[in-house]
Amino acid sequence: MSAKRTVAVIAVVFIAYAGLLGWRGVLLIGTGDPVAVGLGIAVLVIPVVGLYLVWREVQFGRQTEALARELAASGGLPVDDLPRRPSGRIDRTAADAAFAKYREEAEAAPDDWRVWFRLSTAYDAAGDRKRARSSMRTAIAQHDSR
Repeated sequence: MSAKRTVAVIAVVFIAYAGLLGWRGVLLIGTGDPVAVGLGIAVLVIPVVGLYLVWREVQFGRQTEALARELAASGGLPVDDLPRRPSGRIDRTAADAAFAKYREEAEAAPDDWRVWFRLSTAYDAAGDRKRARSSMRTAIAQHDSR
């Protein structure tokens, strides 16, 4: 199953879950009991926060995909030629070595979204997901601001 279909299935399941949870919250509020009303309000907040977080992640994925398509069209995507372990994971030493090149590019041109995109892929290859996402957010912000 493709990633887009998987995301769509998960989103539909989550929306159904949020709807059922929201309905339970409404039922609790409808009882009139102060404790049940408080619980019902809390139960209604959970799907709202969850829906917001799912929406944010889907938007992040769509924006990342759009940048990747634009970068691929201009021939600027980094080549995935790093050696892999038998498990299929990228060799960490090789990823760290390749990372230095992308970090230098980002330091040399901090206002170019393309170098931040490539730096994000280098962070991801090196296993640093938090910095990879942060770099991708920087790339998205710079791309959107031009």
